[in-house]
Amino acid sequence: MELRIFTEPQQGATYDDLLAVARTTEELGFGAFFRSDHYLGMGTEGLPGPSDAWITLAGLARDTSTIRLGTMMTSATFRHPGPLAISVANVDQMSGGRVELGIGAGWFEAEHTKYGIPFPSTGERFDRFEEQLEVITGLWATEGGFDFAGQHYAVTDSPGLPKPVQTGGRRGGPPVLIGGLGKKRTPALAARFADEFNLPFVDEATTEAQFARVRAACEAVDRDPATMAWSNALVLCVGEDEAEVERRAAAIGRDKDELRENGLAGTPQEVVDKIGRYAALGAERVYLQVLDLADLDHLRLVARDVMPHVGR
Repeated sequence: MELRIFTEPQQGATYDDLLAVARTTEELGFGAFFRSDHYLGMGTEGLPGPSDAWITLAGLARDTSTIRLGTMMTSATFRHPGPLAISVANVDQMSGGRVELGIGAGWFEAEHTKYGIPFPSTGERFDRFEEQLEVITGLWATEGGFDFAGQHYAVTDSPGLPKPVQTGGRRGGPPVLIGGLGKKRTPALAARFADEFNLPFVDEATTEAQFARVRAACEAVDRDPATMAWSNALVLCVGEDEAEVERRAAAIGRDKDELRENGLAGTPQEVVDKIGRYAALGAERVYLQVLDLADLDHLRLVARDVMPHVGR
């Protein structure tokens, strides 16, 4: 099991806050540093205000050296697919080939309203999402003259430049992550486009059922499910003792018992055991959602007392 760190900077973070977490993540040997792609805090003012995911990752690409970097998840409503393909390829080059693109249809209507971003119906968002995947991966993989005629996006004779450093993704380019709980379109899109399928903040029974749907979708298009990486994202709240668990839960405005039920919370051994149950369902990576970015000792505790017991 690979442990990755996942942050939510729209809740309140400067670039320097993120850099401190990313560098600590790198030093401690976690597999990757990911950030959300949101423009509005949730249940908080989010001061000093949001930061753009891909601008942030460009900075981190130059300010780190080995850690993999990515989004969970970039919203397909925020950017046109051509410019997004360029941005990701640029950051991939700036990082020396360490970028991963997590991308989804978008869901948080309020941030669209607050920042003047169109928010179509669910069906149209998924239609646009599918076309974005076609365009982005097509631009990365095609050697000049890329064409695509969709209902929402059309590309004519594109040079498809710049090319990313990485070419090992399912369709060329960096790895693509798709996730979510949709029962039909989400598994189908993952089977066609994704290098990794991720489930955010769900229990073991839901994980088992949705992984099965995605495996079936892979088989339906003659894809070996073993070519997919499988992952979960869960909120993190670990303490050496009960008092420390309670303190960390309070710092993020959560109840420790609720976190034990719905996240990765408790003593290191409790968390090791729960990660093991997700691994038994097929998960190969866990994204540890870290909400208190100032608490770098939290990461150090996990690296010391959890990571050695779950694989890597």
